[in-house]
Amino acid sequence: MNPPPAPEAVEQFDKAQVRRAFERAAATYDAAAVLQHEVCRRMQERLDLIKHQPALVLDAGSGTGNALPALRARYPKARVIALDLAPGMLQQGRKHAAQPWWKKSILKQILNEVCGDIENLPLANGSIDLIWSNLALQWMNDPLRAFAEFHRVLKPGGLLMFSTFGPDTLKELRAAFSEVDNHTHVSRFVDLHDIGDLLVQCRYADPVMDMEPFTLTYSDVRTLMRDLKAIGAHNATHARPTGLTSRARLAAVTAAYEPLRRDAKLPATFEVVYGHAWKPLPRVTASGKKIIEIKPG
Repeated sequence: MNPPPAPEAVEQFDKAQVRRAFERAAATYDAAAVLQHEVCRRMQERLDLIKHQPALVLDAGSGTGNALPALRARYPKARVIALDLAPGMLQQGRKHAAQPWWKKSILKQILNEVCGDIENLPLANGSIDLIWSNLALQWMNDPLRAFAEFHRVLKPGGLLMFSTFGPDTLKELRAAFSEVDNHTHVSRFVDLHDIGDLLVQCRYADPVMDMEPFTLTYSDVRTLMRDLKAIGAHNATHARPTGLTSRARLAAVTAAYEPLRRDAKLPATFEVVYGHAWKPLPRVTASGKKIIEIKPG
């Protein structure tokens, strides 16, 4: 018999389970990922305000590649690396990236696919000009390590732009399950201010953070859980209950959720945290001399 996980690890993600969940969801993701597509669009609008012309772009946690066409259109001279934990997601992303008039040989020149983990990026130090990561960081066991890895692979002067979920995400579902048992059913998410502290700790420059709440509505709890399953958002923590959710447990969760019904719909809150920051340029030359910035008077 395997020993139980240590108390501090029970809410850690089982990365093998995360990979399997997204692998199974690759074919159904796009139809169900309404919020993910909308956040992607809003992140693209934020790039309008930033002057940056990257030569090499990393889409970290690229999923089915919903950002790839826009990144390609915005930076036509850049190469793009699509990185995801699940090979099936990368396969779907290839379909997003390919345009009818592109030959496969051209697609290979502009798009690289890497199956890998954000917490252990298989990329060289100082190789990336822009890291884009839309709603992927919430699957990290150690956000500090993820931000440190992003910092490591960014070139000096490179930009990190990301979104993730904050702690109010799925608060209704978490509260409903808490009335049924003591298991972890909904992941814990990192607060905006804590993320900002992590960026400072990792020596990013000029971090900018903000938050936007979204409320999606569902006819019933079963439909909400079905949509979460369709995008691969399973409970993948070590503390998850084993086996299928019983009818009795689902009925109890439904009963606990029902008092929140308004206008014949059940609400589901998603707290989206946006952030961007830069890897600062060096303050010394290669020979060790200080660089003094002279500003015009």
